[in-house]
Amino acid sequence: MKKWAMIAVSTLIAWAVWGFFGTKSDESEIEKLVLTGSSTIAPLAAEIGKRFESLHRNVRVDVQTGGSSRGVSDARAGLADIGMASRALKDDEKDLLQFTVALDGISVILNKANPVEALSKQQIIDIYTGKITSWKQVGGNDAPITVVNKAEGRSTLELFLHHFGLKNTEVKPHVIIGDNQQGIKTVVGNPDAIGYVSVGTAEYEASQGAAIKLLPLEGIAASVENVRNRSFPLSRPLNLVTRSEPVGLAKDFIEFAGSPQVNDLIEAQYFVPVPR
Repeated sequence: MKKWAMIAVSTLIAWAVWGFFGTKSDESEIEKLVLTGSSTIAPLAAEIGKRFESLHRNVRVDVQTGGSSRGVSDARAGLADIGMASRALKDDEKDLLQFTVALDGISVILNKANPVEALSKQQIIDIYTGKITSWKQVGGNDAPITVVNKAEGRSTLELFLHHFGLKNTEVKPHVIIGDNQQGIKTVVGNPDAIGYVSVGTAEYEASQGAAIKLLPLEGIAASVENVRNRSFPLSRPLNLVTRSEPVGLAKDFIEFAGSPQVNDLIEAQYFVPVPR
C-alpha cells in the first residue's frame, strides 16, 4: 500500500509541476500589441482590438490614451507598437508612416438648453478670444459665456486653431479639458458653456440623450453624413502611425483595422469608413 501511495503522490506532484510550467508557457506565448495616443480613436481601436483578439487567441491589444502628440511620440520612440493620431502627420513627422482607418469632423457644441442655434466664424473667434463674453451679444440669454478649450497636445485643439486662424495664446479659456468625453460632460453640466469635440463622438452622445447640440459651421450642419460627403469644412483623418513599415502583429492589426471587416465598428462609433 505504501508503494502505491508513493506512486500516487509522485504522480500528483508531476501533474502539479507540469500544470505550473505549462500555464506559464501558455502565458509566455501571449503577444501584446500596444497602441497609444488620440482619445478620439481610442474607443474605436479598443473595439477593433476586441474583434482582432477573437480571431487571434494568443493576442492582447492594449489601448492607452494621452492625445495625438503622445501617439506620435510613442510610435517614434518605440514605446508603442502603433500610435493613434486624429490628424494628418505634420511636416516634421513625415519620418513616420500613417494609415487612415476612418474620417471624422470637429464640431462646436452648446448645451441643449442654450437658445443660440448658430454662430458665425467671426463670432466663434470673438468668443474664444474674449471679445464676446455674454450670450446676450449673440442673441442668447443674458449670461456669461464659459469658454471650454482643449489641452496642449490634442489634435482637436490644433485643428480648431488652424481653422479659425488663432494662436493658443490668444484663447481665453475658463475650462481646459483633455478628451472628448470631458468636453461633453462640461457642456452638459453648464448651460452657458461652449466647447468643441469630435463630430462622431458628439453625434453619438447626443443620440444617447446627452444634453448637447452640434452647431453648423459656415452654414453646413455638423453631422457624420456631411463628413462622409466631404461638405463639412472642418474634418480630419483618423490615423494609425508607425515608425517604420509595419511587420508581424502590427501589420496584421493595421490591415484588419483598414478592412471592410470593421466598417460596422467604425459606423457604430459615428465615424466614416474610408473607401477600401
